[in-house]
Amino acid sequence: MKYVVCLLCVILFYYFCSAGTLYDLWGPSLYSSFPSDSRNALPNDASIPKNYIPICSLPPLLNTIGTIRRVDVPGDKKVVALTFDMCELATKTTGYDTAIINFLRLHQIPATLFLGGKWMRTHSERAMQLIADPLFEIGNHAWTHGNFGIMSEAKMKEQVLWTQAQYEILRKQVIERIKLKNFLLPTIPECMQLFRLPYGRCTGQALKLLAELGFYVIQWDVVAEVHNNNSIQGLEQYVVKNVKSGSIILFHANCVPIGSAELLKKTVELLKRQGYQFVTVSTLLTMGKPQYTMDGYFTSPGDNLSLDTKFGIDGTGLK
Repeated sequence: MKYVVCLLCVILFYYFCSAGTLYDLWGPSLYSSFPSDSRNALPNDASIPKNYIPICSLPPLLNTIGTIRRVDVPGDKKVVALTFDMCELATKTTGYDTAIINFLRLHQIPATLFLGGKWMRTHSERAMQLIADPLFEIGNHAWTHGNFGIMSEAKMKEQVLWTQAQYEILRKQVIERIKLKNFLLPTIPECMQLFRLPYGRCTGQALKLLAELGFYVIQWDVVAEVHNNNSIQGLEQYVVKNVKSGSIILFHANCVPIGSAELLKKTVELLKRQGYQFVTVSTLLTMGKPQYTMDGYFTSPGDNLSLDTKFGIDGTGLK
């Protein structure tokens, strides 16, 4: 009953406060959970995007090569960025974690969502809802979760540009729908400016390429989902003890890790009690000095090298 009341609050908030966009475009389906949201529920399509050459491009960032793991925030302000990876391999589909997205909307918690290109195509309606929502910032998480520690430069570039191309396809559809309704157009960036490395893996060549393409490479300094069942009691204590002001926390919202929604709720509650505020990654980058490294890993250098041979050709799942 409590959840139903909370969900009703979310619906009412977006209906009256979203400038006639999200709720009027999608109605109650925006917040409803469907069988198609489940992991492996939708058919797999391994083809390249329809328009695989993106229109938008970014100026190079040649003076900022490296991965950003956190931001040094001066003073006593306590801020943290919640980030969520939503991705899938070439060989299978994943899901859409309705509970996580509804929770963020209910509590008006800004977050940065790193979307895989193929995931966006598989879950096109859900992806458009996320792209249109001003609460969320959208980042690039490669086409089929390719491993940037082992891929050729040409393949890495495809992973990045195909994802941007798919984003542009969906962005255009969102804007067309809004225009048909005569709504005020929200500000939807033409280009994604943030990139997250699949598996956290990279090489110097990969980081140079991403800088040339104009992307800030955003990693994390806190990994939330570290257990087979992330809803177990007390795991939020482990997560929060590793958080400091300027932290970037890694979650997933693609129904792959188990118990992510429950862990998120408990983690947010504990962080709020400790006085933390939530911001997007781009906002966090303006609040202090980003901490760069030339390596990519989960919690310590080299802890992800074993993944190079675990997920098929180039980490995409293909054999």
